Amino acid sequence: MSGTDRPSYDAVIIGSGISGLVCGSYLAKAGLKVLIAEQHHQPGGYCTSFVRRGITFDAAAHSFGGYRENGIIRKVFNDFRLNDNVAVTRYDPTDVVVSPDSEISLWSDLERTIADLGSSFPDEQDNFRKFASFLLKPDPQSFAGMRRWTFKDLLDHYFRNDKLKSMLSFPIFGNGALPPARMSAFIGAKIFTEFILDGGYYPEGGMQRLSNALAESFQHFGGELLLSCPVSKIIIKNGGAAGIVIGGKMPVSAGSVVSNCDARQTFLRMIGKKHLPLEFMNKLHRMQPSLSMFVLYLGLDQEFENTLHAGSNIWYLSHYDLEKMYRSAARRSPSLIDECMVRISPDRKSLLAFTNTSFRNRAFWSDSKSKFIDGFIARLSRIMPGISQHILYKDAATPSTMDRYTSNYRGAAYGWESTTAQLADPDFRRPSFIRHLYLTGHWSTQGLGIPGVAYLGYDTATSVLKRRKASLSQSSPE
Repeated sequence: MSGTDRPSYDAVIIGSGISGLVCGSYLAKAGLKVLIAEQHHQPGGYCTSFVRRGITFDAAAHSFGGYRENGIIRKVFNDFRLNDNVAVTRYDPTDVVVSPDSEISLWSDLERTIADLGSSFPDEQDNFRKFASFLLKPDPQSFAGMRRWTFKDLLDHYFRNDKLKSMLSFPIFGNGALPPARMSAFIGAKIFTEFILDGGYYPEGGMQRLSNALAESFQHFGGELLLSCPVSKIIIKNGGAAGIVIGGKMPVSAGSVVSNCDARQTFLRMIGKKHLPLEFMNKLHRMQPSLSMFVLYLGLDQEFENTLHAGSNIWYLSHYDLEKMYRSAARRSPSLIDECMVRISPDRKSLLAFTNTSFRNRAFWSDSKSKFIDGFIARLSRIMPGISQHILYKDAATPSTMDRYTSNYRGAAYGWESTTAQLADPDFRRPSFIRHLYLTGHWSTQGLGIPGVAYLGYDTATSVLKRRKASLSQSSPE
């Protein structure tokens, strides 16, 4: 295809994760001509589902938050009328944390959570109320002053009991792959707010329903979605992003390029070192990706009975040292799957369980996958005696699987590690050295989880539209 007849768009988006879909939907709704190119055969990134033997399994994301009246997901649902196609149910309790000494349930009703917490930690009830109030009604100045705080610093500010702090931190560890002493207070607070205090929401039929509804909305407003179309290059002209090349041979022109994929892929493979300042290259190589995860999928027969709350996230904590847990994840073996999250599907036909672990290499996971499946089932058998007798189907996603389906560097589950040193770096949102290029999603250093990346998609669309408006204003005759 010659340069004169290549297709042209106002904006192209690389990747159809939630952030890319949200960004594309707002741009298309505003009247822009938008293309989303996705390497996978279905949209959603980590927010996808698959069917085996008639049973629906969620690939990685298994619930979402931010659906309260003023939450970002509720805004997205309202702006694109997603409730017309997606029925959302909130499961209670949203999360249950089980430790060696006690158990706490986190309910949608804050007062019920506080009452439940009081059975094990009566001296911390009022502290939890103050903590929740701070998170739900944050003071921007207070957050600004905590930029260099860790999540541990924030917990220490409100709580005294170390066991409770570990129990409250464990779901944050699971949803961010960092212990509280390493995680940014800002990111930890956002995860706790959106996943715990306002979490537990689930689209009936599986997480793919949410991604599909966003994709349909995007197309309804005139957006074009190309599946199974990996992007090989971002075209750079005169210091600015000017389009993409799909599949190594199809050039596409664009006024803006938005990358909703791995930042290393974006800069090193699609753009290339010759367009990157040395200082940025050095920073990029210093950046640390998050841990990945091992996700177990079990199909269950209807004769299996258990007392777990269907639709709730059950977190099993074998000890209170989350720092040790983080270090051991890098060398996890099949016999050491102790800390995990377990979720029985609402229809009780399937079970999803995961534990954080490192990428290592593809050969390791090819050789070890079946051993990890068996080790995980053995761990679950101690939690739910007899479960092994009721398994109809079993499989798992390894860090290598995550890498293969999403191209996330080393199968990272959450983009870059959310440390204070890697927080809110503008070069990973809108790099000053390449005009018209935007990054959105969890590799942008500013947000995790479905609510976090949805907000980034909305915010990125706002930035693209503002720049376009300013450009049109400057070029119009007086």
